[in-house]
This record gives sequence, structure tokens and C-alpha cells, in this order.
Amino acid sequence: MTSEFGTSAAAKEAIDILMEMSRLLNTGLDKETLIICTQLLEMGMNPEALASVVTTLRAEAAKIKAEESPS
Repeated sequence: MTSEFGTSAAAKEAIDILMEMSRLLNTGLDKETLIICTQLLEMGMNPEALASVVTTLRAEAAKIKAEESPS
């Protein structure tokens, strides 16, 4: 039980550190998105491919938002 608690605490601390780094680098990623990206990287996803996907999704979201907002 102690090892589970220790692992959970270590994982939370790691996410907190990553979140702070993300904030300092002004990535605009929220905690949930950062966790998902981290999990994908841990599963072996290419970091450059992930960055490209995030950039593309942001561009598409901005495009949709611009189309929906009244001019």
C-alpha cells in the first residue's frame, strides 16, 4: 500500500512539475491535455508528430471558432 501511495504521489509531483514547465513556456496546454500528451509520449509516440498534431488541432479549432463568431 505504501508503494502505491508513493507512486501516486510521485506521479502527481511529476505532473505538477510538467504543468509548471508548460506554464513557463506558455504552451497553453491545460492539465488534462498535458497528461494525455505525456501518456502518448510514454507509449512511444514521436514527439515531433505529437507537436504537429497539437499545432494542427489548434489551427483548426481557431478556424472553426472564427467561422462561428459573428463579424
